[in-house]
Amino acid sequence: MKGTLLGAGGAILALFGLQFYGMHTTNVSMETRMNEMQSRIESLQADQNARMSELTNNVNAQLGATSQDIIQQAQKTATDLKKEQSRTVADLHHVNSQLQEHAKAVDSLREESTAKIEEVKKDTSTQIGAVNGDVKAVNGQVDLVKTDLAATRGDLAANKKDINDVRDSLGRQIAHNEDELSVLKRRGERTYYEFNIAKSNQMQRVGDIQVQLIKADAKAQRYDVSLLVSDAKLAKKGQIINEPVPLLVGQNHVRYELVVNAVEKDRIRGYISAPKDAVLSAEGPTAR
Repeated sequence: MKGTLLGAGGAILALFGLQFYGMHTTNVSMETRMNEMQSRIESLQADQNARMSELTNNVNAQLGATSQDIIQQAQKTATDLKKEQSRTVADLHHVNSQLQEHAKAVDSLREESTAKIEEVKKDTSTQIGAVNGDVKAVNGQVDLVKTDLAATRGDLAANKKDINDVRDSLGRQIAHNEDELSVLKRRGERTYYEFNIAKSNQMQRVGDIQVQLIKADAKAQRYDVSLLVSDAKLAKKGQIINEPVPLLVGQNHVRYELVVNAVEKDRIRGYISAPKDAVLSAEGPTAR
């Protein structure tokens, strides 16, 4: 039993010994590692300090160079500004000179315009005077034209009277009955074709003309006829007795006359006269 206890105690002591040794070994290892780390930290700090010193030197050097550049740039800018200012002053002088020349040109132009306006006024006054003279001359011509018109009107009145006289003379050459027609025939100035036409659907030839009675109003002594003259059909309505109806026959427009002396119920009686000399009596293209 005692031996057992001694063996157990020895084991315990051995175990404590082992634990102490392990702990000691661990402490030594930890101290070693701590020393190594301290050395590395110091080395890192030294390196960092060296780099910081180098960086500070570089920055100071760069700052010094930058300051010098700034000063030089400022000096260059000041020089450029002085040059620009000099150019601006020169440009201002040039512009001022141009403005003065422009002002002189404007004054000269104003003087020329004033002179031209005065010249135009004089020319206008002269032209107005000439126009007034022309107007007076035209007024004189108008007065002459009025005088000529008055004379022309007198001539027209005289011609109208002559025409009426001729018409009356022609009227006296119209036969109102058979006896007067016999007198005209004896004169031998024209050819006379007598007719006695009843109302019909057919035309009746009288000399070179064809006549058709359309209506006969014995009470009003009026009549309507249809005529065929040179292949042209004509209608004469509301004609009265003893009133000559002029007819132009043929291409030369020879003047014929139709005269109705009596209007009876559905019947008319009268004659057509034609010139004996068709050429001298022509009123168309071959008239002479």
